[in-house]
Amino acid sequence: MKRELFDIPEGVIYLDGNSLGAPPKHVAERMQEVVKHQWGTRLIRSWSEGWWEAPQRIGDRIGRLIGAAEGQVVVGDSTSVNVFKALTGAVKGTSRTEIVCDESTFPTDGYIAQSVASLTGLKIRAAHPSSMELTEDTAVVLLNHVDYRTGALNDMKELTEQAHSVGAQVVWDLCHSAGVLPIELDALNVDFAIGCTYKFLNGGPGSPAFIYVPKHRQSTFENPLSGWNGHREPFAMEPSYEPDPGIVRARVGTPDILSMLALDAALDVWDDVDLAELRERGLKLTALFREHVEKLTSLEVITPEVRGNQISVRCPDAKAVMDELIARGVIGDHRPPDVLRFGFAPLYVTDEDAIKAAETLAEITR
Repeated sequence: MKRELFDIPEGVIYLDGNSLGAPPKHVAERMQEVVKHQWGTRLIRSWSEGWWEAPQRIGDRIGRLIGAAEGQVVVGDSTSVNVFKALTGAVKGTSRTEIVCDESTFPTDGYIAQSVASLTGLKIRAAHPSSMELTEDTAVVLLNHVDYRTGALNDMKELTEQAHSVGAQVVWDLCHSAGVLPIELDALNVDFAIGCTYKFLNGGPGSPAFIYVPKHRQSTFENPLSGWNGHREPFAMEPSYEPDPGIVRARVGTPDILSMLALDAALDVWDDVDLAELRERGLKLTALFREHVEKLTSLEVITPEVRGNQISVRCPDAKAVMDELIARGVIGDHRPPDVLRFGFAPLYVTDEDAIKAAETLAEITR
């Protein structure tokens, strides 16, 4: 527990870390230094004093949390843009004919997959992770590690092996699992992964996303967005594009330094976190909340036992119920038409928070 390190208003039970993580207290002070000194005093000199390399350096910090060795993760752009990079890179030059997309995927992943299919002439097929029916026609599979609506956790090892068994590649979306549980991208031979940083990683609203490209794929990965930041020698200002040989080729344009360095500051809280202990804590919190919801209400919990750090509850008038919860200081969210979502960030959510949230939900729905 590191609750004392976070800015959470008194009287608020914050269970929406799966949409926007709470800010670590020191981030505001760090950003004052960035604005007043790095930007205000050093001015353009700061680009050569750490700004330019920030996407790779911060990428390595995230890499530690997702089982990636150094030089395989870079931070920048949005989740949507990184999905586009990964999917397009995966199907470049393929003779296969289909992209398979998790049918319950977060909408942006599905929209981007449709765009990639349209641009490349491939077909797109939606399938549930439990019955994908992959064939030698499958070029790439796009999967969510944790389902954004139900909180269900997909088996990364099994599904990656399933894709590889027919010669397909796999792109994993880690938006709802990074900062929740141990992930072993290198060990599981994952082809590509992407994720956001503003949820359980607490990077701040709109903080830059990340993309993972393993070393053995970097030399053949063709970033479809050949921006100057991914060039082998960006300041040579050459008219033709030659990609950097490493993870830098996944960069595109000039990074948003203020958001980038806010994320960098937020990641300090993770430096000494044991991910196995974090996972155990998250499972206990979600189990405690589930137990009390099922004991105190007649609502249906739709989150399976194999889960991330989220509990979803089916509830009539979900929006109105969530509005009342928020009015009483219990902040979660809802997804139409009838799902209440509660995201438990183990770094700052307490057992008392979980129990009080369930009791408040019971009072409202009686």
